[in-house]
Amino acid sequence: MGPRIEDMPQDFKASLCLPTTSAPARTHSNGNCSSYTETRHLSVVGIMFVAQTLLGVGGVPIQPFGISYIDDFAHNSNSPLYLGILFAVTMMGPGLAFGLGSLMLRLYVDINQMPEGGISLTIKDPRWVGAWWLGFLIAAGSVALAAIPYFFFPKEMPKEKHELQFRRKVLAVTDSPARKDKDSPSKQSPGESTKKQDGLVQIAPNLTVIQFIKVFPRVLLQTLRHPIFLLVVLSQVCLSSMAAGMATFLPKFLERQFSITASYANLLIGCLSFPSVIVGIVVGGVLVKRLRLGPVGCGALCLLGMLLCLFFSLPLFFIGCPSHQIAGITHQTSAQPGLELFPSCMEVCSCPSDGFNPVCDPSTRVEYITPCHAGCSSQVVQDALDKSQVFYTNCSCVAEGNPVMAGSCDSTCSHLVVPFLLLVSLGSALACLTHTPSFMLILRGVKKEDKTLAVGIQFMFLRILAWMPSPVIHGSAIDTTCVHWALSCGRRAVCRYYNNDLLRNRFIGLQFFFKTGSVICFALVLAILRQQDKEARTKESRSSPAVAQQLLVSGPGKKPEDSRV
Repeated sequence: MGPRIEDMPQDFKASLCLPTTSAPARTHSNGNCSSYTETRHLSVVGIMFVAQTLLGVGGVPIQPFGISYIDDFAHNSNSPLYLGILFAVTMMGPGLAFGLGSLMLRLYVDINQMPEGGISLTIKDPRWVGAWWLGFLIAAGSVALAAIPYFFFPKEMPKEKHELQFRRKVLAVTDSPARKDKDSPSKQSPGESTKKQDGLVQIAPNLTVIQFIKVFPRVLLQTLRHPIFLLVVLSQVCLSSMAAGMATFLPKFLERQFSITASYANLLIGCLSFPSVIVGIVVGGVLVKRLRLGPVGCGALCLLGMLLCLFFSLPLFFIGCPSHQIAGITHQTSAQPGLELFPSCMEVCSCPSDGFNPVCDPSTRVEYITPCHAGCSSQVVQDALDKSQVFYTNCSCVAEGNPVMAGSCDSTCSHLVVPFLLLVSLGSALACLTHTPSFMLILRGVKKEDKTLAVGIQFMFLRILAWMPSPVIHGSAIDTTCVHWALSCGRRAVCRYYNNDLLRNRFIGLQFFFKTGSVICFALVLAILRQQDKEARTKESRSSPAVAQQLLVSGPGKKPEDSRV
């Protein structure tokens, strides 16, 4: 069917070049600026804060307590693999969430109806808002069901048999009183170790909350004096800052940089990035187990993984799309020099300053904020087999008065999103190789009775220094690249257009900065571990060779000179 004139919905009427469209649009906008509306928005934000707090509290049984739980009752050689599986399964959640989000975002935020006024939107329309809230309901129901088995877990699990038998053999051979006193909780059976640790276990119930708060700073400072613990935690803070920025803003970055829909961006991330993260975590745990890596080996693996991650991050600075040509913002349509917000050809149209209904001139690939800003005074809908295409005609600001299409201009380099995300996924997998080895450095570097507290302090620093400030830092950096803000109630509301080159350089630059910080921390960890290993070897060479060899042996088939994790 050829072009036909239809009754224009409200959004089309308000977007056309008509002198009467300005006043109603402004009146409608100001009607949403009442104090009641702002108070209601603040209450919604408060509810989100409470929900996030409850989410953090609910995650404690898995991380950090679950990490210490597994390491306490698993065989030493199996602990890295078990922790790797735990971390990998934990990362399956965000991967599935991105896939679920991709499906939910295909539905309009009000599932059963479109916006008032007859506005017709598609998923590619920049004004489209997906059903973001639906994923929360599905995830909350799944979490409630998954939490039921936790009620049936025992307080204490029997340690794996092989470890108990091996440790008894070590005790019989070495027969060292000092060694027995140091390792007796882990060498005895669960019942005997409980008696030995009664002094430690009974301290916690006798402390009130106020007493614990008084003691905590001293315990915290004592733990932070451990150089390996401090440096590993700082490196994980850098990695978590990178991960928080990626998880929060990577979908938005892909959507803006490569002109793809939010649904497609989430689908790509869920299908490519998170599976690679899971593979990296599992491979890291397997390498620690199979290669029987000691502290020095774990430090070397962490440093190697981060160096390779840093190397594969360099091409990301050069993979991207140029900024769209926006009339009056990034593209000057008038012959007069100087940058003006809108071209003079549409001054008679009285276009609303807060309107947003982008159209594209396919001949020049120049985009206009609304048909009114292109000087268009009429609208035509052309039916196709599967969809209808809206055109605006009689446009005074377009060369030769050509019609313009509804919607933003398509990017000529959207195909680059796949190689870009493949490189991001490869870098993420290499960075996640460090996950299990770095945790083993912490778990084996502190006293057994301090293990749970050390992991708790570690996660406290990750939340405070990484997951809380990192999204704010990334969001602020992204906001500095905006070239056109939409206004709401006289204040900046949402960025309509970005400078793509600045957006890419600053977003990837922040990621590169955090990766560099992690590399430096792991390099210092490896240097300290080598120095400690050298000092230990010097002391062992001065002692009895037979006793030294027995103390270093950690299992059949292992080299005596290696210190195993």
